[in-house]
Amino acid sequence: MSYDFNDFSEWIPSDEELRELEDRDFEFYTQEVEAPSVGEYEGPCDSCTNCAAGSHPVGGEFENRETSLDIVEVEFRFNRNGFFVNESGISFMTGSYVIVESQFGLDMGKVISVGEEVKQKRRSRGIIGQPMRKILRTANVEDINEALSNRYAEDDAASTFRNLCKKLLLEMKLIAVEYQFDRSRITFYYTADGRVDFRNLIHDLSHIFRTRIEMRQLGARDEAKMNGGIGICGREICCITWINQLKRVTSNHARIQGVTLNPRRLGGLCGKVKCCMSFEVQNYADEHQYDEEYQL
Repeated sequence: MSYDFNDFSEWIPSDEELRELEDRDFEFYTQEVEAPSVGEYEGPCDSCTNCAAGSHPVGGEFENRETSLDIVEVEFRFNRNGFFVNESGISFMTGSYVIVESQFGLDMGKVISVGEEVKQKRRSRGIIGQPMRKILRTANVEDINEALSNRYAEDDAASTFRNLCKKLLLEMKLIAVEYQFDRSRITFYYTADGRVDFRNLIHDLSHIFRTRIEMRQLGARDEAKMNGGIGICGREICCITWINQLKRVTSNHARIQGVTLNPRRLGGLCGKVKCCMSFEVQNYADEHQYDEEYQL
């Protein structure tokens, strides 16, 4: 059967082709192991977030308090971002690189929004009241050089990871490696067809790198979000530009909207049903009362 996009009406996908479009059911997880020689980072209040700015119940009272805070949104590698309180009195400009507190030490990122724009984002995402850490200072030349040094070290770490996987016969596909700015942690992002027993792998990695090791398993959608790209619509994929939390999307979303089940047409860059299939599906479900039949 041809995959010609001009012949949607005659396309009859097999069950196997439809299953390839569905999100996998197994649980993704992370595991961290700390090398014995590495001590805990001790920041303000021992790096605890319990008393961090923003760790209060959501409500009008705290929203009024939050309006008086100088909050900065910082973007990190692999399309991660976060909000940080600026108590330094420094006026940070968008595009500048900064040093911030993180859970295990220090990290470096780029400022992407400041001022009222940040507060509007927090309102729209419903995260007013969630904990925030502090932004410390603007990154200097030494910090930039240190970050570049980390990038070179990540290439060596990736090679070491692949060699160990081959030695231990582990079916894992490495997606990316990320050193935290102060090298207090190294994260390996990977994909695999189910859970993997990588205890021996972590043991070897911790002795080689002598730092905290984090293994983070990704799904197909997460991998696409990290790598980015252009969708079939000709625009940058939604999970890069505006979707904050990836949701499960299935072929039922297409059925409800009367979209032909052509795997080549329904699949996004990740190989799963495109996220945009969920944008209007609830309107169709409400109109035709499909909720019980398709269990959205």
